[in-house]
Amino acid sequence: MSDYGPPVAPGPRKAVPAHKGVYLLPNVITTAGLFAGFYSVIASFRADFFYAAVAILVANVFDILDGRIARLTNTTSRFGIEYDSLSDVIAFGVAPGILVYRWALEPWGTWGWLAASLYVACGALRLARFNVQYETAEKRHFIGLPIPAAAELIAATVLLYYRFGGEGATHTHVMLLLVTYALAGLMVSNIKYFSFKETELYHRQPFWILIALIVLLKLFIAEPQIMLFATFLLFASSGPARTVYIRVRRLRGRLRRRGRQAAAAGVPSATPHLRLLGRLGRHGRS
Repeated sequence: MSDYGPPVAPGPRKAVPAHKGVYLLPNVITTAGLFAGFYSVIASFRADFFYAAVAILVANVFDILDGRIARLTNTTSRFGIEYDSLSDVIAFGVAPGILVYRWALEPWGTWGWLAASLYVACGALRLARFNVQYETAEKRHFIGLPIPAAAELIAATVLLYYRFGGEGATHTHVMLLLVTYALAGLMVSNIKYFSFKETELYHRQPFWILIALIVLLKLFIAEPQIMLFATFLLFASSGPARTVYIRVRRLRGRLRRRGRQAAAAGVPSATPHLRLLGRLGRHGRS
């Protein structure tokens, strides 16, 4: 007998009633994204790398639409969230993994398929972690590079290659191998990325923002391949750049506090440090 009384025999478990039916509209859109990702796999096997990259972009459009429509129509469900994650594994994990392997990593042999398979595994881990932390994670930032952004960077790289006259698969470029490993690492990292979920597009904004958006729209129409590559490259780099900036700022703050403490204690060697920090501050503000 324990301190909490005699053991109680477990009774029969109550079955959890399943919800009858599913919401059609968001799940149909999710299915369309899944089909686009599967078509990308087929196109990669056929060496139609351009269409494989375009299919991944189309899948991303459907991935954005299904979540927005589910929230607007109040049809969000646990089934839809899980189905969306499974679709994302195909469209943004397996499809870009096969695409980058067939397009650029196949000549590397073992290192090539290891890079592609690591990308797929890290993408699945990224989605699993997102689902677990969905209720408690902050809405302003993503933890780790989102898998759609990683897939779009691979697709945009392929489109940029064709934009500048490339044909078929690439030659043995070590940069593409390293980028694949880097994307895999960024997805499972703890680096924060801005989520844009709290961007107030429905409220009044300064007039110059409208002008900037019009200019960006014209650039996207004029050079879509270059602008897509630049956009996703900047987003993938924004997380590490933000992390380095925050750590440097914190280091400067600690050095400044130590310098002030040393100056207050009358240590002569604190003066050069304070002058150096002052110069760094002036250069940072300029």
